[in-house]
Amino acid sequence: MHRSVLFLRGINVGGHHKVPMADLRTELITLGGEQVATVLNSGNVLVAMPKKLDEQTLSNHLKTVFGFSIPTMIRPFEAIKQHYEQDPFREVVLTKQIRRYITFQKEFRQPNITLPWKSEDGSFRILQQKASDVFSVLDLSRASTPKAMDVLEQFYGTEVTTRNWNTIEKIMIKAEKLGWR
Repeated sequence: MHRSVLFLRGINVGGHHKVPMADLRTELITLGGEQVATVLNSGNVLVAMPKKLDEQTLSNHLKTVFGFSIPTMIRPFEAIKQHYEQDPFREVVLTKQIRRYITFQKEFRQPNITLPWKSEDGSFRILQQKASDVFSVLDLSRASTPKAMDVLEQFYGTEVTTRNWNTIEKIMIKAEKLGWR
């Protein structure tokens, strides 16, 4: 079985592109998925598949079922587990104003910037990139109008999806409940 984590972009945001998690789980089971578990309501799914799941095939299937395009990034569970265990944010001092993010690229893109990179006002930092995954930190105490996602799309393109690191922590808790760890 191929254990994967799916990250669906742009669903259940502001009442638009609604995808009930129960329906999403059902569709993944229809495609042969086992141990299907969703995390939050924003399109984070753990699934074990008998064969490697293709992003385009999954996106096409979901569009047919739900009636709108759902860009999907798929990562092997082991890659997410490795990120989590290596903790790219271990040097970051956490406060209520600090947000840690991981951005998943659909296609690998390496912008012409030196990492770690920092915005002029110091509110946003891109710490590192591992393959197609980018780790960044936003300090809300330094910026009144954070444009972090705009910066990420400027450097990495629009075929990305970003998750708060807290979501990754929840994914790992769910994976443990599934016996994946």
